[in-house]
Amino acid sequence: MTTEQQEFARRLRKQSTKPEDVIWNTLRSRRLDGMKFRRQAPLLNYTVDFMCLERKLIVEIDGKQHGWERNYDAARTHEIEQHGFVVVRLTNDEVLNDFDVAIAKIRAAASP
Repeated sequence: MTTEQQEFARRLRKQSTKPEDVIWNTLRSRRLDGMKFRRQAPLLNYTVDFMCLERKLIVEIDGKQHGWERNYDAARTHEIEQHGFVVVRLTNDEVLNDFDVAIAKIRAAASP
């Protein structure tokens, strides 16, 4: 991990979106089933929204996206999964309007 990646992650943590704040409030301090999550964590050449190393689980919160962003996210997800991680993608709307379903998806992905 480079210093540049660390600085980028710090900036992202300071500029988090409302859906990221909502999810983080549940994931932080091992509040969700004792899992330890990191926020805006560098991984490979990326910065992921939330990462639980113990379960090799990544949670990404996606806003409204254009076609090129979906393609980039798909390639990024594929590369991360090639390293043994499970990636859960949630939309802003899921987090804000269907929170219980969003948390259920995270729990399901974390199950062995």
